[in-house]
Amino acid sequence: MNPLDEIRRLYFQTSKATIDRDLARAIDLLRSMHDEDEREKAAVFMQGLADMRREFGGGRRKRPR
Repeated sequence: MNPLDEIRRLYFQTSKATIDRDLARAIDLLRSMHDEDEREKAAVFMQGLADMRREFGGGRRKRPR
């Protein structure tokens, strides 16, 4: 499976339980892409994954004051 197809698959199959792992994998795949056109196509899915992480409450947490 090529990187774009795998990023697309991750986008459609991610869940609240897997979002951090899936986003990290998608970032690795994006970094491995050398074709700028492919990266631009992947950007839509990457933005969607980032939005899901925000919605699911994953990722960085604010530090208590």
